[in-house]
Amino acid sequence: MKEKVYLESLGCPKNLVDSEVIAGYLQCGGFAFTTRREEAAIIIVNTCAFIKEAVEEAEGIIRALLEFKRKGACRMLVVAGCLPRRYGAPFFTDRPALHGVDLLLGPADMPRIAHLIRGHTAPYSRCALPPARRPDVRPGRVQPRMRATPSHTAYLKIAEGCSHRCAFCTIPAIKGPYRSRSPRSIIDEGKWCAAQGVKEINLIAQDTTFYGRDRGTTADLASLMRRLCRIEGLRWIRLLYCHPDHFSKNLIEAVRDEEKVCNYLDLPLQHISDPILQKMGRSKKSAGIRKLIHELRRSIPRLWLRTTVMVGFPGETKEDFNRLLDFIKEAEFEHLGAFRYSDEEGTRAFRLEEKVPPALVNERYHRIMSAQSRISLKKNRALIGTQQTVLIDAVDRLKGAATGRTFFQAPEIDGVVHLTRTKARPGDMLDALITGAFEYDLFAEPFKSGKA
Repeated sequence: MKEKVYLESLGCPKNLVDSEVIAGYLQCGGFAFTTRREEAAIIIVNTCAFIKEAVEEAEGIIRALLEFKRKGACRMLVVAGCLPRRYGAPFFTDRPALHGVDLLLGPADMPRIAHLIRGHTAPYSRCALPPARRPDVRPGRVQPRMRATPSHTAYLKIAEGCSHRCAFCTIPAIKGPYRSRSPRSIIDEGKWCAAQGVKEINLIAQDTTFYGRDRGTTADLASLMRRLCRIEGLRWIRLLYCHPDHFSKNLIEAVRDEEKVCNYLDLPLQHISDPILQKMGRSKKSAGIRKLIHELRRSIPRLWLRTTVMVGFPGETKEDFNRLLDFIKEAEFEHLGAFRYSDEEGTRAFRLEEKVPPALVNERYHRIMSAQSRISLKKNRALIGTQQTVLIDAVDRLKGAATGRTFFQAPEIDGVVHLTRTKARPGDMLDALITGAFEYDLFAEPFKSGKA
């Protein structure tokens, strides 16, 4: 009988893809899966350790999973991903509440996960960490994968790692330098997704716009996207995690001209004050950021922009913050997320003085989000009475209702569309009339000719 595995994934979509790959390798290795923790012989948690809050979340979940191991059928608890890669075995052996974890795996160990699990036998007295593998192994081929997303949508990771050295970021130390996948492997995976019924592909990496620059070839993001657009069955291709430094004319033209590419860009900017950008290690400064936004909006019709900003970076003065707040009001991003600075050991920012008091960081965070909520409400209200194509994610057949998303709503991070009077099924794409709006969500009903 196949041993049952329960897999829990923490963190961002990039981590979710890693979890899907873990599941793929385990399925190939002869393991079965369960959604019930208490049934599992093996419990795996794929962790995030990007910032302090993610580490604390992972630690809390590991403690909870240890309870299932002690009380249930579980013989092995495996902790995988960024947490073991960042901190190693001492993080677990130094914390009595985490004793009972059996195996630690870094991101580069995933292809060997079935072998590593089978190579250990219970019970264990301490954490076991396999020999370190190079973090810069190039992901150049299609890996086995069990998708955890709905059947009509998928994430497609085009690269691993990051070669930027932002002062606040732990990713290069955890994931290694930037490594682009080969175009052929990405296209093959895109075809595999389409053959499974996927209509929406979301391209992800630590920096999607840097794609191909490390390979020394003609591979680039614009040509990759154009090739993906030729795949039959795909309807939407969306770009996430676009670094502002690497927008080329060809890329802008691909977003503008390719019908399947959503006129949506996720563009993390972090800040607008030049002194803070300088301390952060960001090469594009205020003038360049404004120029880029102007060029994107001028070149791409109906463009929806998402950005993320950080408040409370060491040395952020009242004037720096006010510049950021004024910029957000000026730029009117359709979507915006704000993050409070997290003081991470091992980063350059950790050594900086002039730390901003936590209470002031929270106040600035709430002022940013309050300003953005007014902008988002204004943008959404402007859509009332318009016709939009909606991709259905979930339905309530008893109520004749559904939830879905437009081209400008990425899964999990943006709002949704609530539909009434519909018999649509998950994966359907239908025209809808927008009838109402809140700050983040929209309301609609199926569009009928002549009703607008």
